[in-house]
Amino acid sequence: MANRTDPTARSVHGTNPQNLVEKILRSKIYQNTYWKEQCFGLTAETLVDKAMELDHFGGTFGGNRKATPFMCLILKMLQIQPEKEIVVEFIKNEDYKYVRILGAFYLRLVGKPTDVYHYLEPLYNDYRKIRRKNADGAFSLDHVDEFIDELLTQDYSCDIALPRVPRRWTLENTGTLEPRRSALEDDFEEEEEKEEEEPAPAPEQAEYEKERRRSRSPVKEREREKDRDRDRYRDYRDRDRERDRDRDRDRERDRDRDRDRERDRDRGRDYYRERERDKERDLYRDRDRDKERDYYRRDRDRDRDRDRDRYRERDRRRLSRSRSRSRERRDRDRDQRSLSPVDRRKRYRSPSPPPSRRRRGEDDGPLEEGEHRVAKEEEKKKKKDKRDKDKPPEKNGSVAGDGTDHPDPEIAEANRVRAALGLKPLRV
Repeated sequence: MANRTDPTARSVHGTNPQNLVEKILRSKIYQNTYWKEQCFGLTAETLVDKAMELDHFGGTFGGNRKATPFMCLILKMLQIQPEKEIVVEFIKNEDYKYVRILGAFYLRLVGKPTDVYHYLEPLYNDYRKIRRKNADGAFSLDHVDEFIDELLTQDYSCDIALPRVPRRWTLENTGTLEPRRSALEDDFEEEEEKEEEEPAPAPEQAEYEKERRRSRSPVKEREREKDRDRDRYRDYRDRDRERDRDRDRDRERDRDRDRDRERDRDRGRDYYRERERDKERDLYRDRDRDKERDYYRRDRDRDRDRDRDRYRERDRRRLSRSRSRSRERRDRDRDQRSLSPVDRRKRYRSPSPPPSRRRRGEDDGPLEEGEHRVAKEEEKKKKKDKRDKDKPPEKNGSVAGDGTDHPDPEIAEANRVRAALGLKPLRV
């Protein structure tokens, strides 16, 4: 809040008055102890007391470029923006020379060109000595008129870029500023009046006095002043042209440097972009490789699971087949144990006779070695006898002992199954 511009202050040259001081210098002033302790709460009335205490002027000094009290008060005046009458009183003060140059510097920053020439040119007659603090911290001797000439002719003073003002002869040609009147014109006029009152001298003496008077007349002096101003303007113009040429050269050099820097930055950006693109490409490639690897791994696991299921199913089938075989073997063993030796021999005898005993029917084709043909009636008779012979003996003239000849076909079928399993027949 202490560093803000007064809300009632008007803009100067289209900007905030404090912006007339460069930002770096302004920040150094804000950090200065003199600004914090002595300039806090100052007004236009109390600022005069601080200005009267000044004993030197300057911009910044030292290795850390510390601001002088003179610059602190200048920034304070830009912040509170005192009235023009107060600034004019500062300039007209003849007792305190630092108060005068403080007002002159402030008017040079914020004043109009006509006001600058009108109020600062009379200070050319002030030849008092003042102390300037240089950048290395040492003091140097200066004069008020030299400082005023620096303000009117230079573009930079006390580490501050001064606002540009037109040349005097330009303002005179446009009629906004009257020609400068020398302070010696009144003395010349008085001297001419005294010479007119004296008696006429000899012709040679009169011619000499006339030439001397003509050379010292205000008109000649004014013409000489104009010639000097014109020469000075020509020098300033040449200097400005040279400065503009140097500035253009520096600007072109800075532009080339910026172009090179931008090109290097673009190269670096393209390099990093290409590297990021390569990283993304590698990432996508790794991701695709991982996907493919996962796909193959899933296929391999699926095939392994399928093979495992197939082997398990095969083992289960083998186990069930072996169990069924074991069960059949147990049943067969049990059945064999339950049968008599004669029945066991009858059941498990070979169904086909040896080749020497085989017989052929009438329609079985030609006979082979060791075979003979049998009639059909004889073959049927033998089969019937064999079937009757294989029947078990009946008990009490009813059913067979194993119950297969039971009158009820369901019971007979159940008995046959039980007989095959080696179980006892049903007794009904």
